[in-house]
Amino acid sequence: MRSSAATLLIRVPGASYVAGASPGGFIQARGAILMVVLATWAPDDAVLAAVAPLALALAAGTALVVDLDPGGPAYPGGGSLAALVRDGPRRVDLAPPRRGVAVLANGGIGAGEAAEVVAALVAGWPAVVLRLPAGEPVTSHPVVPVRVLAPAIVASRPGGPAVYQQGPWRMALPGPGVLLPRPRPGVVRALLTGDHPPAGRWLRAWRQVWERPWRPAEEPAWA
Repeated sequence: MRSSAATLLIRVPGASYVAGASPGGFIQARGAILMVVLATWAPDDAVLAAVAPLALALAAGTALVVDLDPGGPAYPGGGSLAALVRDGPRRVDLAPPRRGVAVLANGGIGAGEAAEVVAALVAGWPAVVLRLPAGEPVTSHPVVPVRVLAPAIVASRPGGPAVYQQGPWRMALPGPGVLLPRPRPGVVRALLTGDHPPAGRWLRAWRQVWERPWRPAEEPAWA
């Protein structure tokens, strides 16, 4: 019997649900979602690279996170994108069976090898977030750079808009983008363990990201 991707909270085929809608509806998007697929690229910090796709997916309401980073910290779970490529996705894998956020771990496969399966997932889910490796972002999908707001990183950053994680330094944004406040205690741990994170300003700030016209890495950034 072919196994589905492992589950963090609720067992469903094809992916691992890490959070559903809260009674307060904090994961509902505030405005119009301009994109149905976004790729996060967070080269500065491994923890930020892991939680950024999850937070962005929560901001969409119902979404699938697909891990395209074979060398990064693995999301928990027994199933993977590599298994879907090897076995072929089933119909139940290609659409959300319930409202909430699901995560598909990588399993040791590159983005090129998984391109056809990722395209099928993007076609079936209302919103998809791709987690990119820390190297140069290469994808045909819109890329959201997620950077730590620190003096050395800001000085070396490439041009274009980005999402900035506030640190201990008080700094102005170096360009267009979204500023994330520091997360409440327990939010990051909850995301990484598959628990329902507490609502707060940090999670709400991710809603703005869906409302921005992000571009693929090979295209000029909007000003």
